[in-house]
Amino acid sequence: MAELAVVASMLKQLNLGEASLGLESIISEAALANETPLDVLEKILLLEIDGRNAKGKAKRLKAACFPYVEELERFDFERKGFKGINRAHIRQLTDLAWLEKAYNIMFLGPTGLGKTRLSIGLGLKAIEKGYSVAFITLDELMRLLKTSEISTSAARKVKAIKKSEMVILDEVGFLPISKQDANKLYEFVNSLYLRTSIVLTSNKSFEEWSEFIGDSIITAAILDRLAHQCEIFSLDGPSYRLENRKTIIGN
Repeated sequence: MAELAVVASMLKQLNLGEASLGLESIISEAALANETPLDVLEKILLLEIDGRNAKGKAKRLKAACFPYVEELERFDFERKGFKGINRAHIRQLTDLAWLEKAYNIMFLGPTGLGKTRLSIGLGLKAIEKGYSVAFITLDELMRLLKTSEISTSAARKVKAIKKSEMVILDEVGFLPISKQDANKLYEFVNSLYLRTSIVLTSNKSFEEWSEFIGDSIITAAILDRLAHQCEIFSLDGPSYRLENRKTIIGN
């Protein structure tokens, strides 16, 4: 047992913490199964790799700042009246080949159709495959962009968002923005253009964007960059929230 403690200590010194914690169990199982030293070494390394992958995933998930977590597998594509995207589309999207090429994805349509849920589902798939993801509403992004010049915290958050491999920009068009803010939004989108994938959700059609942005020229420049390499899904159907409304008073 003294030798086991020495080896465990050496693993810790090499920053192989997961392997150190599981060493005793692996050695005991190896003795019973009459495994070779190579088998034991492989199990020790796999344990460390699995542990690091799990920690990395947890770290990426925390950094993404999702408002909630819900897998794509739970999305109801067959509900009555829903259209604009189906399981075949999702199978293509979840291979994430578009992410490697910095393509954008847009989910457009009325509220209550699951646009945010779809974007979060894609974000979770990206996190599983080792990509960094940032989720933020347009309203929150504008607040950060406006304060980043005077706030170290805001500047740090904006920098982290820009470094992400997938940026989910949610609720675009829910609130109007000023012309000055529109310039900041253009600068942000332009900084990600052809470098980072943006997954965007909006309840506005492209024709309505100049209304909430307030400047047709800036709107055109923003859309030009967003839509250049982009798959657009126009969703329609009844509101999921209204169909599944919960009450506190029974019939």
